Amino acid sequence: MDAGLCKNPVLPGFHPDPSIVRVGDEYFIANSTFEWYPGVEIHRSKDMVTWERVPSPLSSKRLLDMAGCIPSCGIWAPCLSYSDGLFWLIYTNVRSWGTFGPWKDTPNFLTTAPSIEGPWSDPVFLNASGFDPSLFHDDDGRKWLVNMEWDYRKTEWECFSGILLQEYSPSEKKLVGKPRKIFTGSQIGCVEGPHLYKRDGMYYILAAEGGTSYEHAATVARSKNIDGPYEIHPGNPLISSYGKDVVIKKAGHASWCDTPDGRTYLAFLCGRPVPGSDRCVLGRETSIVELEWKDGWPYVKHNDKSCLVEGFSLNYPAGTFEPPVVAEKVPRRDGIYVRDNSKFYDFKNLKEVPGDFMTLRTEALPGTYSFPVDAEGIRIRGGESPVSFYNQSMIARRQTDFCFTAETKISFDPGYFQETAGMVWRYDEANQYLLSLSYEEGLGKTLRVISINNSMFRLSPPEIIKENTPLYLGLVVKKEKGFFKFSFDGKNWRQLRPVLDATLLSDEYPHMGFTGAFVGLFCCDTSRYSAYADFSYFDYKAEDNS
Repeated sequence: MDAGLCKNPVLPGFHPDPSIVRVGDEYFIANSTFEWYPGVEIHRSKDMVTWERVPSPLSSKRLLDMAGCIPSCGIWAPCLSYSDGLFWLIYTNVRSWGTFGPWKDTPNFLTTAPSIEGPWSDPVFLNASGFDPSLFHDDDGRKWLVNMEWDYRKTEWECFSGILLQEYSPSEKKLVGKPRKIFTGSQIGCVEGPHLYKRDGMYYILAAEGGTSYEHAATVARSKNIDGPYEIHPGNPLISSYGKDVVIKKAGHASWCDTPDGRTYLAFLCGRPVPGSDRCVLGRETSIVELEWKDGWPYVKHNDKSCLVEGFSLNYPAGTFEPPVVAEKVPRRDGIYVRDNSKFYDFKNLKEVPGDFMTLRTEALPGTYSFPVDAEGIRIRGGESPVSFYNQSMIARRQTDFCFTAETKISFDPGYFQETAGMVWRYDEANQYLLSLSYEEGLGKTLRVISINNSMFRLSPPEIIKENTPLYLGLVVKKEKGFFKFSFDGKNWRQLRPVLDATLLSDEYPHMGFTGAFVGLFCCDTSRYSAYADFSYFDYKAEDNS
């Protein structure tokens, strides 16, 4: 039976730096989460089409505490592998990345678990010489760590001075021997994100190059010896969107795995700018292509045979790929699997925050999120302000579509202007929009739109809200524009000014970042940390993106 085609990206919205591994007949992808908590997003699949989220492994302070970290610090490029009956997770908890000088603080850790659901072991510190660590399990039983080296003495891309190799001793739970620099990259430069593989007696190093924007690429080199010298792919880079008129941009940072029948698939980072713009509101996403081998080298396989050169394809990313098996219970249209990112969260029937929602930086303080009987939904106790790097009270999920609507019902009785709650659409602390229900002297309960762009604060005129009145809040986004709305019955809605610029919630504005837009719910009480808001549901509806 024809497996059909799957459309890229397979993990839309903020899912960068994919690390893919197969265990039996299941595939797992781990993604970076940066300052979002819990750390490391993991999905599983049996067909590479339908991906199910599993609990994030770094969900306690024992394993991860990012309190105080600035935006786009935190978890960078985790590596997930499987060996000796264990899942091995390597991750970096980046503490600084150049805001105040040339240094990067990049402690790397290892944790293991017998199951993808855990329990995960106490973290083992490995090194801090650079980020993007990866663990390779050789067929002789030895284990090797590779990571990029950061040389703060150099300028711009020269700081990415090469890939280091060092042996890891499981019995001693530490790195042993001296690190050796085995690869300095190609002429593209900015070598990072390394993974090691072995095939037919040859060692392959797969690394990201070209930075993380539109010049991004994945480079392949091989050697008969693990410590080199490494010969670069004759058609390098393996994959890149640079200079090509394709929908899937920024193709680069990647990893691969083999299927039970010997096919090879590459999971790679990509981005899709808002139509008519060069800004990627959805952040960096995960796509997949099949690879095919010729003369001991991998090449990107395309379904469109007109792309082939001497029997093998060009190295730009394909918009679709043929998955290894037929996806069950997934509808198709014109031979393409169809996925709907819409989701309704009925908080009245839940007892914990759904896994799709994330918070920021660290475990929530006790009582921040609860489901009391009298709340008829989730109760969020007011935390610090929307620009705090410590204890915000907010839950949010990824924006996965250029066009969507989000709605909720709120119950909140503020008595002071420092008590505010509502809906948030954000990139980071310096760039976000909030639909804020609060209290103002002489007016009572009011609804305003707060805009924070490049740290500049703007407040819309107040909309007076009557006491003891049901209140529904909503957000409508159409590609590069969006607006908040409100209703007293959930049916008849009124649009609020101003119209919001979606492109300001992107990696490209106002300077380089690494995440993507989120939408969710918040409550602040910067006076006593005790006011609370109740939310009955959250409805995210994906719209036609064409």
